[in-house]
Amino acid sequence: MTAPAPSSARLVSGSIPGHLVSQTLPAVIGVAAIMSIGIVDAYFIGQLGSAPLAAISFIFPVAVASTSLGVGVMVGINSVVARALGEGDMDRAARRANFGIVFALACGLVMGLALWLLIDPIFSAMNAPAHLMPLIRVYMAPYAMGFPLSLAIMGFNGVLRGQGEAKRTSTVSITYAAANWVLNPILITGAFGFPGFGIAGSAYATVIGWGVGVCAAMWLLRGTPLPLNLALLRDCDLAEQARAIIRVGLPASFSNAINPLGLSVLTALVALEGEAAVAGFGAAGRLQSFVIVPLLGLSGAIGAIVGQNWGARRFDRAREATLYAAGFCVVWGLLVAILMMAAGASLARVFTDDPAVVAEFDLYLKIAAWGYAGFGLLIVGNGIMNAVDKAAFALVQSVARVFLVMLPVALMLQPDMGSAAIFTAELAANLFGGVSAILLVRHIFLRQDPAWTPAR
Repeated sequence: MTAPAPSSARLVSGSIPGHLVSQTLPAVIGVAAIMSIGIVDAYFIGQLGSAPLAAISFIFPVAVASTSLGVGVMVGINSVVARALGEGDMDRAARRANFGIVFALACGLVMGLALWLLIDPIFSAMNAPAHLMPLIRVYMAPYAMGFPLSLAIMGFNGVLRGQGEAKRTSTVSITYAAANWVLNPILITGAFGFPGFGIAGSAYATVIGWGVGVCAAMWLLRGTPLPLNLALLRDCDLAEQARAIIRVGLPASFSNAINPLGLSVLTALVALEGEAAVAGFGAAGRLQSFVIVPLLGLSGAIGAIVGQNWGARRFDRAREATLYAAGFCVVWGLLVAILMMAAGASLARVFTDDPAVVAEFDLYLKIAAWGYAGFGLLIVGNGIMNAVDKAAFALVQSVARVFLVMLPVALMLQPDMGSAAIFTAELAANLFGGVSAILLVRHIFLRQDPAWTPAR
């Protein structure tokens, strides 16, 4: 007979579709708020001219890669907290939650210093033109110095997500984004008589927003079963807590970072096709980031649901959540692809009137958009694998996606197809990612429960 669910693990009972909706909708709102920052940034930076827009196109994949490393830390915290709650061990959950926040901040300090020291080497390797480097430096310096605040937010959100507190997590994101919305026009182009700082103003707005987000997260965590209480760390095995988070978080960090690393390489290849190609690729990528928000929200939600039910050994519920999530990824991805095909050029003109940039923007969407469904299956699959302590599987999948599919396809096709080759490579990588995610998740469930098949 199955033991009753612990009261703190509220996702191990009740309707799975209901939990998916209740956890995903707030996550979608939160992710949309964060993604909207990139859209707003691109709009105001685009008012400064094509050179700043091209500079931010180089910066974007680096920022995504660094943030993705932080997301891996959040995933590790989410996983260990959710499974501890599912097992009914509140003491262990509380220790891991508080250690996770401190661990995330420490990781942010290290990563921020590394970013600051490696600005020139990173962007030189990406083939950034010399005339763009001053713009890149004035953005990246404050961004790197403020990066520990971003990781602190990841730590708090990992604890909130592991508890199934999707609404509180969303509130943190909205608060951070709202600060950016207000500050972007003031600090970038200037407003209310203030002259603005150009592209550097975008970085200042980001860092200030992170600070506001940290304050909101600290406040919201107070009302949960796992509040901030660093005194719990005095009598616990810190090495054991670190190992538990690192076992999931390290592979998840590398897995998350490999994808934007591949994007950085693609950006370097696109740079060989000219500044218009880079600007179009970067602007389209920011729009793409926005339209896949529901998939990203679902990926975050599925981790808490599967993690708690896995810890409680309720594999049938984990399976049910997986199947619902996969179906949504396919339907949403195909609908968005059709929309992007129809409206690509019109959407491009929101960012720029340069005909060459518009053409590259439109071409990218017409090719790459057909991989959205595969990308959704990829990130949801990664969320499931991370939740059940199989982050190494997600890492292997991500490595194969980038180094065995994306880059070889791009290098092979570029001499004949130009920028279209890079866009085709992204499509191929996302289709591969979707198929491989299905196979890996099926393998994990079959090993745990041989009676399970996706057809049931």
